[in-house]
Amino acid sequence: MNKKVQIYKHDKWNMLTVEIQGKQLVVREISDQWGEDTRTFLSRPELMNWANHRFSEERYQGSEEERQAILEALGEV
Repeated sequence: MNKKVQIYKHDKWNMLTVEIQGKQLVVREISDQWGEDTRTFLSRPELMNWANHRFSEERYQGSEEERQAILEALGEV
């Protein structure tokens, strides 16, 4: 059984979802700047390692509250 979790959705062109497919975690990041980017992780620690880099303070352009909410949502997957 697959389960899809929406991490954030600003509009139909800017969103991040995680789909749980058995032991795999498939992250789909859709951006109006880069299009769709899909990554597959085999563990939650691997997912969180990517998330901490992708949403680091230096790279994330939104507010600190938004950044923390995204990381918390990913941690709860």
